[in-house]
Amino acid sequence: MKNTSAVTVVGSVALDDLHLPSGYFENVVGGAATFASLAVSLFAPVRMVGIVGTDFPDSVLTDLAGRGVDTSGVLKSAGKTFKWVGKYAQNLASRETLDTQLNVFADFRPTLPESYRQASYLLLGNIHPSLQLDVLAQMDKPKFVAADTMNLWIDIERAALVRVLEKIDCLIINDEELRQLAGVHNIRQAAKIVRDLGPRILICKRGEYGALLFDDLGIAFVPAFPLETELDPTGAGDSFAGALLGRLAELDRTDHTALRDALGYATAVASFCVEGVGTKRLLSVTPADVSERLAAVRALAS
Repeated sequence: MKNTSAVTVVGSVALDDLHLPSGYFENVVGGAATFASLAVSLFAPVRMVGIVGTDFPDSVLTDLAGRGVDTSGVLKSAGKTFKWVGKYAQNLASRETLDTQLNVFADFRPTLPESYRQASYLLLGNIHPSLQLDVLAQMDKPKFVAADTMNLWIDIERAALVRVLEKIDCLIINDEELRQLAGVHNIRQAAKIVRDLGPRILICKRGEYGALLFDDLGIAFVPAFPLETELDPTGAGDSFAGALLGRLAELDRTDHTALRDALGYATAVASFCVEGVGTKRLLSVTPADVSERLAAVRALAS
């Protein structure tokens, strides 16, 4: 058994309603913390922090525990679980938010159990930057911190977001968000501007066009795996981030070589997420499946 370090994951837990080309699906288990934690669990011990309402099925937490996810940091509160209602285009390339119901998530104030604070790796999911800062203040000097964000926070909470960037090692965002945050269209220029704000590593997700990693060594690229079956892209980015942190924790290294290795695993795991609705596919993926797909991803670039 490899010596692995634990990953604490903080983010949303949701019951989503999804309008997909394959049909309409209600109360689909989702949320950044859920997808990311399942992805981490393929590689390393994971501790999940979030909040759910009384409508959230206990069976889901049981399923997560069955995959090795420590859910003792998931608070159950009176009320309904956070819900996102979205409609995807026929080609799944774009989506429209029809409704967002924060519910119990509106009063979410993450409180980390003591064991969670001692984790060497921390993934801050897409939550308000002030909450990300609160979580950082509770941690006992983690070895590596990665964060996600979104257009909304870039637009209305830029000052708080910049404070987050000053304290993290890695920012994981998509190309649209990167351009908005940097204020320039050129991806390479934008990456330099954002890295100058604090994070030594920036990973830009580009959907079907793969992902780019920017660090002191230069630029690394990993292609997206072309799938035969694409059902639901929800959570693919969170799965990517979770797998990245999980692999780094498994290696217990964050050097240039480890980062590039983890980038391939992140892409492989994210591709599985898209093959099912919600978390369904991730719940059945095995480490052997990941290794097989990783080989296929690497063959694309060889």
